[in-house]
Amino acid sequence: MSIHKETLTGQTLLIDADDTLWENNIYFERAIASFISYLNHREYSPQQVREKLNQVERETVLSHGYGLSSFRRSLMECFERLSVEDLTEEKRERVLSFAQSIADQEIELLPGVAQTLPVLASRHRLILMTKGNEAEQADKLVRSGLAEHFTAVEIPREKNPDAYRSVCARYELAPHTTWMIGNSPKSDINPALAAGLHAVYIHHHHTWVLEHEHFDEAPSGQKFVELESFSHLTQWL
Repeated sequence: MSIHKETLTGQTLLIDADDTLWENNIYFERAIASFISYLNHREYSPQQVREKLNQVERETVLSHGYGLSSFRRSLMECFERLSVEDLTEEKRERVLSFAQSIADQEIELLPGVAQTLPVLASRHRLILMTKGNEAEQADKLVRSGLAEHFTAVEIPREKNPDAYRSVCARYELAPHTTWMIGNSPKSDINPALAAGLHAVYIHHHHTWVLEHEHFDEAPSGQKFVELESFSHLTQWL
């Protein structure tokens, strides 16, 4: 569903961080590729190893949440389950190095973000709403240089309808003037629509596989917009 192409003013925009404002998942994909190559499983194909890792990650997220520490656990657990050799200290350090390569990455803003956020901030109230490890996400925001554009930061353990309702209650936001903007159907779009908000989906070619989900239809009175680039937001909001 699209909306009339007329700039709206005085809205509240909840904006996701990873893979909406800056690159994130591509670094995990590179680390996973290195892990699979290092494991070099004799029976499972690379795709089968990836499927095993996806399952481990689903389990780890439930028990330890999101973030690099959770990813490290997933890599170690997957290696221990699939490797036919004992886990030596050398192997352990090598597996952990794949996760460390992500931590060493500089923040890379996505195209148009640096130019677009100030324009949006001049028109609307911006709140960063991104799930994950609180310390990691807060550190990335500081390093991104974008913190000044946000009036508040919310880092829930999970972005579900209750999390959106809680944020709306905390900041006294009216759902009909509040938008969630992000790249994940599972965390950004569907739960925001379920909570009564409007939503904007920003395409990203490398959205994490665990965030894939079919889009729910926007309920009557709510709006759902799909955009190819973050910079296109100024044409709508």
